[in-house]
Amino acid sequence: MTTSAPTAPAPGSFAGPDDLAEVAVVIVTYQSAADLPGLLDSLRDEARHTSLRVIVADNASADGSADLARSAGDVVVVDTGGNLGYAAGINTAVSYAGDARSILVLNPDLVVEPGCIAALLRRLESSGPGIVVPRILDAAGELSTSLRCEPSVVRSLGDAVFGRHWPSRPEWLSESIRSSGAYASPRRVDWATGAALLIDRATWDAVGQWDEEFFLYSEETDYFRRTRAHRAAVWFEPAATVRHHQGGSGSSDALVALILVNRLRYIEKHHPRSAWLHRLVLILHEELRRGDPARAVGRRALRRRRLWADLPQPRFATPGDSDFPQASVIIPAHNESAVIARTLAPLATLAASGRLEVIVVCNGCTDDTAAIARQRTGVVVVELTEASKVGALNAGDAVATHWPRLYLDADIEVHPAALVPAIRALEGDGTFAARPAFRPDYKGASPLVAAYLRARYRMPSMSQAMWGAGVYGLSRAGHDRLGTFPALTADDLHVDRLFAPGRKRILTGPSVTVRMPRTARGLLAVLVRSRRGSAELAVDTGRSSAGELFRTVTGPRTAWDALCFIGFAGAARLLTRRAARRAARGVATLWERDDSTRGLPAETRGSVA
Repeated sequence: MTTSAPTAPAPGSFAGPDDLAEVAVVIVTYQSAADLPGLLDSLRDEARHTSLRVIVADNASADGSADLARSAGDVVVVDTGGNLGYAAGINTAVSYAGDARSILVLNPDLVVEPGCIAALLRRLESSGPGIVVPRILDAAGELSTSLRCEPSVVRSLGDAVFGRHWPSRPEWLSESIRSSGAYASPRRVDWATGAALLIDRATWDAVGQWDEEFFLYSEETDYFRRTRAHRAAVWFEPAATVRHHQGGSGSSDALVALILVNRLRYIEKHHPRSAWLHRLVLILHEELRRGDPARAVGRRALRRRRLWADLPQPRFATPGDSDFPQASVIIPAHNESAVIARTLAPLATLAASGRLEVIVVCNGCTDDTAAIARQRTGVVVVELTEASKVGALNAGDAVATHWPRLYLDADIEVHPAALVPAIRALEGDGTFAARPAFRPDYKGASPLVAAYLRARYRMPSMSQAMWGAGVYGLSRAGHDRLGTFPALTADDLHVDRLFAPGRKRILTGPSVTVRMPRTARGLLAVLVRSRRGSAELAVDTGRSSAGELFRTVTGPRTAWDALCFIGFAGAARLLTRRAARRAARGVATLWERDDSTRGLPAETRGSVA
């Protein structure tokens, strides 16, 4: 079978799935029907000179935004599955970007001035930055002060005291750059408002997805900072101009409060040690503006963290069984009779209807795991004599017929709604791997184990990777790059390392439940297996984890948790070395897993040669 080479779209038309696209234009819409036509018209003028693929990710608009975009005929429209926020909308859209060389993120209430995209691309080519931002004019044609400096205590204090007064004050006294002279020529900046930015695709792949924990506001601050951390510069290009009508996200007291809360979330993520001082400065900022009634909700939220749950946040729509996206779910199972029924129960209806192709691969089982799984209508059971998770994964692939595919550990509690965002993310051609959010459950764990787990999940890297959640998925394109699963212990770590960060998606929203070890013995069994898997892939995260762990210490309790983490990590290192010496003498290695959450005695564990 032969396939034709991609071709360039006709001038003024947007690139389709089989066309070449130099730029993927990403537009996140929410109640944007009034603004979207103007933006699309301005992009068509740009498409006469530059090949553009235009992708609209619609956050459950009720005003026909998605239908309006579809009526254009050559716009890729993706329903995100709810009002998921700006960052999640961007990530969803980029899943359909293909291999475009750059990604242009635009608010829907913009109009692109002639030559804007060409000017951004020229700056990208000449200066080699990771991101280029244009000049922004407001609806009246006046310059919008869109450039920003990295937040700091001193800058926040300057903004609290001076506000919009003294616009020419030095940059070390303000986060906003208000001097008109700063917008007269190209320059490097820390960050800019997220209304319009061109991202080099190599930078996107290296930096990764936008952080979906920020529903609205501060998501761009975070992304620009992470870009700079990858030593990719941010440039302002005044020859590129967009007009911004503004107000696309609406305005309310709750949204004003969300701006403040997400500023604090950003500080807690990137400047945890000084977060308390930043918080005090933000409180001062709001106290100096008590005359503005719209800021009352924000003042209360800064003082009471429990109020954060009442602020705007993502809303996920759960599809009915008939609308559920199709996928295959492959479950490797080794002596899982204690938990397999619990794992399959939420998937049973979808398996019976054929929306989910559920395949349980029993490998080396000596219990009745297979018999229990066969009791569920629609569940396919494959039995292997050898106890091998990798063998089970490949055997499941051999009989699976749907794409994308999800690989689920047999002891994970999963509600189908948690799988939907991952399946949708993998239906495009730009994301190769994805996993749903997960919630670690360590209720009933011993105090030392609980302290270890608290420290672990304070470290972002421990919850922002493909591994550790007990479930991940691959698109067809991602699986093609993987091939068959190699003979490795840590299949999820292998998948995580196989793809660039920008080609993987860590979802927020509905989560699977991962039951964590309750006992020190169970925890050490898991840690030894994890270390063995890392060693096979020549991955040593000790040094980076130590630095990350140190940054989580902000008081006595977090210091105690960090000490417990170090203690268990050290013990696991010693036990791993002992297991390696046993293996060298030809002594069989136990199947390291935690049985404290399965209700099984340790002696029931199987063994793997």
